[in-house]
Amino acid sequence: MQLPQMPPMPQLPKNLNPINPIKLADLLFKKNERVSIFLELPVEQRLDYLQSLTPRVKRELLLHIPTEELVKILESLDPDEATDILQILTRKKREEAMQHLSTKLKDSLSTLLEFDPETAAGLMTLDYVQVDYEDNVSTVAKKFKTHEKQTGRPPVILVMKEGKLAGFLPGHELGFAAKSERINKYVKRMPSISYAATHDEVIRLFNKHPHNKVAVFNDAEDVIGIIYSDDILKLIQEQESSTLYDFAGIHAEESVTDTARQKVKNRYRWLVINLGTSFVAAFTVGLFEDTLEKFVLLAVYMPIVAGMGGNAATQTLAVQVRGIALKQISLRTAWRTLKNELGAGLINGLINAVLVALVVIAINRDFKVALVLALAMVINLVVAGFFGTMVPLVMAKLGKDPAASATIFITTATDVLGFLAFLGLGTMILA
Repeated sequence: MQLPQMPPMPQLPKNLNPINPIKLADLLFKKNERVSIFLELPVEQRLDYLQSLTPRVKRELLLHIPTEELVKILESLDPDEATDILQILTRKKREEAMQHLSTKLKDSLSTLLEFDPETAAGLMTLDYVQVDYEDNVSTVAKKFKTHEKQTGRPPVILVMKEGKLAGFLPGHELGFAAKSERINKYVKRMPSISYAATHDEVIRLFNKHPHNKVAVFNDAEDVIGIIYSDDILKLIQEQESSTLYDFAGIHAEESVTDTARQKVKNRYRWLVINLGTSFVAAFTVGLFEDTLEKFVLLAVYMPIVAGMGGNAATQTLAVQVRGIALKQISLRTAWRTLKNELGAGLINGLINAVLVALVVIAINRDFKVALVLALAMVINLVVAGFFGTMVPLVMAKLGKDPAASATIFITTATDVLGFLAFLGLGTMILA
């Protein structure tokens, strides 16, 4: 029997530069060979690899490549992206590179480097042109083409009316409208934000107004830059990664390339604190040593109580941390959320209580242990809902990062109170 022919593999577009995972691994781990490996890459691929490197490796690499190669990279980037690279370099390396840049890029970078990278101004780009509200399409098109020719990048067309921002003109209108036609009827509204606004404020603005760009104002409400949506997406991804690190108790700067010594330094405090809370849980269990000796079956099912409480609390915590980050909830407005979480904990507790009781009855034929485990399950999932809601809110009120600081207290609460409920009920019901 003749096998059917396989369809031919699709060919990658010529302008797509897939990253070789082996080459990327070499750049990450071969510290003494990074520069030579990087310089062997075609110029158009270097940017792709740089974006995949960790911040520490990227900085070490850029500090050691020749200045002329660094200049080639900077000249190929948008000013805001080039600024991000310059900000991670030493002052000496940055000044060396600035001396060899084109005048146009140097002027843009000098402006952007003046601003705090942790503010809205640190996210903005200078790729825009200002036109008057009464200009015609032909005049605007000339300004557009001039900017694009000088920078190689199409600008945002900002429309000014009496010296203030009236909105922006979508670029496609230049191709459809008559050259003599005035642009004022094509102007679209554009949100704006202060240059000193925090990154969180910028994200909230984009959430409320999901446009693809935002104007950045100075104190006199003059436009000094533009923020694009792709810059906000990068920022959100960075914050999500940071939250994930915090949630696991890992230092934000830790990466796969760190040495064992660096990993120990970043993690040991978290582990020591968790060890201390584990002793609290162990002490709670020790209070019921006599009960466990008489009813050994309780020890078999103890991990289920602790595990389910921890999982339920983690679910609640994740929702609360996101709500805090988006300013959707605070300690003052927590009652409705707390009520819902307690209700959810009660219902989920009852569902799981029935299931776990049926398993115990089927396997052990022990109705009393099934009742103890079922009641403890309900109690611990309600406890998880309470502490998973309140602890991150209290930590945020105290100025602490709720993702990093709340987990340890929530885990302790669900373990200690879960064991206390389970073994306390066991003592009362089984004795």
